[in-house]
Amino acid sequence: MKVALVHDYLNQYGGAERVLEAFCQIFPEAPIYTLFYDKKKTGHAFDRRRVETSFLQKIPLVRSHHRPFLMLMPIAIEQFDLSEYDLVLSDSASYAKGVVVGPQALHICYCHTPIRYAWDDSHRYIEEFGYPGLVKKIIPFFMNYIRFWDSKAAQRVDEFIANSRFVANRIKKYYRRDAKVIYPPVNSSHFYLSGRPGKYFLMVGRFLPYKRFDLAIEAFNRLGQPLKIVGDGPDRKRLKKIAKSNIEFVGLVSEEKLRDYYANCLAFIFPQEEDFGITAVEAMAAGRPVIAYRAGGALEIVQEGLTGIFFNEQEPESLMAVLKSFRSDDFSPELIRQKALEFDQEKFKEKIRKFIDENWHRHQSFGPWR
Repeated sequence: MKVALVHDYLNQYGGAERVLEAFCQIFPEAPIYTLFYDKKKTGHAFDRRRVETSFLQKIPLVRSHHRPFLMLMPIAIEQFDLSEYDLVLSDSASYAKGVVVGPQALHICYCHTPIRYAWDDSHRYIEEFGYPGLVKKIIPFFMNYIRFWDSKAAQRVDEFIANSRFVANRIKKYYRRDAKVIYPPVNSSHFYLSGRPGKYFLMVGRFLPYKRFDLAIEAFNRLGQPLKIVGDGPDRKRLKKIAKSNIEFVGLVSEEKLRDYYANCLAFIFPQEEDFGITAVEAMAAGRPVIAYRAGGALEIVQEGLTGIFFNEQEPESLMAVLKSFRSDDFSPELIRQKALEFDQEKFKEKIRKFIDENWHRHQSFGPWR
């Protein structure tokens, strides 16, 4: 069986890239097809892989400023020639699902989300992209094209896997397709329990508006409690400007240092509505409770009172009320870590292999069914 892996674009290292790494372990000989690739920004995680890129790779600045090129991405992803492959496994939050495969090939898509800026409150996402006024007026017309293309591209997929029930419901709503839920992998063995956690709270992630770092910063500004923030992103300057001295921006750190930050925090702050939330599971793998907004993938990760607590409104006051009553001694690090093991990387790979095997045999027996 000849296998190809397809990923949207490789210009960062986050949850989707961890899923791709697991796929690489399952299929060590499979090449990766992606719209564009930046070795440095992915932490050289895929240096030993054969990576095929689209014509977008040759466009100056696309790897650091890809948003102006969104309209070219459907064209670029469709130009990959995958006709020689028996199995195509796409890993998609946007365009990878739209590859054109051979008539006898089985295409399975691991979907992190239907395209957020096309389907989920697209007006808000246009504002967050920071486009000039005239461009903002034009963008909605292009979004109609993106939505049309995306809904048609989703019908090319033979089988969908969703990274959460939350995403499976959106796949059903926007694509009218069913999806098997297999939660993303976390390398639990990488994390450890600290015998003496520190005195700070922690946030980890890319500085994007929907991640709601600003909400947490405002809450901690008012309370004066210590907060460490690991990560970087487009919203960095604005966030640093509004933060007071009790908030420390650590920046990007190595995997080894990151696990130390997890192990030694009082609790992990998770104020966004996320498709899943790998960082929350990583904190749990280090035995630390999660304080999360009651929405999205967090509802499938956090067990209230056992592995964390929720706040109900995406407002600083709601988070502050929970922080004032939070006591780390109310939680068992051992129990929290045990719950995190349900998302372990080896379990993920086992479930993916089983799903592929079942559908491959069905595909071989009955041929293409879509």
